[in-house]
Amino acid sequence: MLLAKQVAVFPASDVATGQPIAARYARTSGRYLHKRSYSRQSAVPVYAVASNQASRERPVVLTSQDNEGEDCKVFIAPDGSVQEVMCCDYGFRSGFGRLYQGGDGEIPKNFFALGADNFRKEFKQLRRSFRFNEYKEIREQNPPTNPVARVVSSANKQIVRGLATLDHKLEDIGVLPPIKQAPLPEEITDNDGNLATDCADVREKLRMLRLENEPVWEREKRRAAAPEHAKAPFLVQVAYITLCWVLDFAYNKRPIQRFWFLEVVARMPYFSYISMLHLYESLGWWRAGAELRRIHFAEEWNELHHLMIMESLGGDQYWIDRFAAQHAAVFYYWVIIGFFAFSPQLAYVFSELVEGHAVDTYEEFVEENGELLKTLPPPLVALEYYKNGDLYLFDELQTTGTDPKRRPACNTLYDVFCNIAGDEREHVKTMRACRTYEIVSDIANRKLTRTEKADAVSPIPQSNGAGNGAQEIKQMDTSQLE
Repeated sequence: MLLAKQVAVFPASDVATGQPIAARYARTSGRYLHKRSYSRQSAVPVYAVASNQASRERPVVLTSQDNEGEDCKVFIAPDGSVQEVMCCDYGFRSGFGRLYQGGDGEIPKNFFALGADNFRKEFKQLRRSFRFNEYKEIREQNPPTNPVARVVSSANKQIVRGLATLDHKLEDIGVLPPIKQAPLPEEITDNDGNLATDCADVREKLRMLRLENEPVWEREKRRAAAPEHAKAPFLVQVAYITLCWVLDFAYNKRPIQRFWFLEVVARMPYFSYISMLHLYESLGWWRAGAELRRIHFAEEWNELHHLMIMESLGGDQYWIDRFAAQHAAVFYYWVIIGFFAFSPQLAYVFSELVEGHAVDTYEEFVEENGELLKTLPPPLVALEYYKNGDLYLFDELQTTGTDPKRRPACNTLYDVFCNIAGDEREHVKTMRACRTYEIVSDIANRKLTRTEKADAVSPIPQSNGAGNGAQEIKQMDTSQLE
C-alpha cells in the first residue's frame, strides 16, 4: 500500500504572539524536539527551507512518512536547522535520572535513601547478570586469546554457573523474589513490545564497530616519542599503566563499552582538582584558583557529555561494566587527590597521559570505522551539547586561544566521534599547560580578552574634567547592546 507524504508548513514566528514557531510546535522541556513517524523502508529526510530575507516569516518545512513505524526525534537547533536524531537510546539509565531526560534538575533524596534505591536496583541487575549470563555475550565479543585469559575465562564460567545455581535455590525457598529478564525500554520498542526495526538496525551496526589494542599502542609509541610528551614519575606511570591494562584486557573488541569506562574514569581528575581547590579556599590557604576551577568544571562538563553519548549507545548495559567503571572512578578520584596534595604537577601529568591515550583510542576508532559511522545519525545528547548547549562552557575548556572558536559539525555519528577526539586533544593541551604553568598566562589572556570584549560592547566614556561625567554616561550610545 502506498503511503501518502505529509507536508506541513510553519512560519518562523507566530503572528499573534511573536514566539518562534519551533518553540511553540516542538519545544520539549526547553529543547527543540519534534516526534515524527519514521519508516526504514521509505524514510524521507527532514529539512528546513532557508529564510527569506525580504520577509519576517521564515517558512520551515517538515516532511515525514505517515506509517505505523517507530517515533524518532528530530532536533531543531536555535538557528532553525533541523537534524535527524538516532532513534534509539538504550543505555541502562535511558529515560530518567539523566541530563536532558526525565528527572533532570530535580533535588536528590538523602544519602541513605539514594544508596538503598541504588542497591535494590543494582542487586536485581546483578542477579540477572548471572541468571541470564550476560558474561557469555561479553566472551563472545572479546574471546580469550592467551593462556592467562583462557584460565580467567574458564574460572569466570564456573563462578557464574555457581552463582546462578545458588540464586535459583534461594528463589525456590523464598529467600529471593522471582526474577525475569529485564524488559526493553519503551523508547526502543514497537507496539508489540519487541525491539523496534530502526533500533535493531542501529544496534546491529553498533555491534559491527571494531577496535583493536595493538594499533592504539602503536599510536601511543609515536606520541611518546614527541619532545613535548610528559615524562611521568614511577607512581604516576604505575597508575596509568594499570588503567590501560584494564582497558586492554577487559574491553578489547568492545569499543563502546571501553569508551564508556574510559569516560567514567577520565572525568574523575577534574572532580579531584575542584575538590582540592575548594579545600584550599575553605582553609584560607589559597584563593587564587577560581579561574582554574572554572576551566576544570568546563572540562568535567565536556567529559560528562562524552559519557552520556556512550551511555546512549549502550556502553553501560552490562552490570559488570558499571561495577568496574564506578569503583575504578572512586579509586582514581582519591589517587588524584593524593597526587594533587603532594604535587599538582603529578596529578596533571596523570591526566595528560590519560587524555593522550583517549586521543589515540578515538582517532584509531574513527579511522577504523569511519564509513560505518557515517551511516548513523548522532544521538540527541551530542546535538544538545554541540549545537544547543552552553557554548560558553564549551569555549572555556579550549586553551588554544583560537578565534573564531571551534564550532564542530554534528551531522552523523562519525562527526560525533571526531568531535570527541578533538575535545580530548584540548584536554591534553590544558593538562600540559597546567603542568608547565603556562595556564597562568592563558588565564591572564582570557581575562584580557573578556575585558576587551566588554569594552567593545559597552565603552565607559571618560569625563572631560568639567564635572559632567555622570551626564556623559547617561548619554552613552547603547545601540551596541541591542
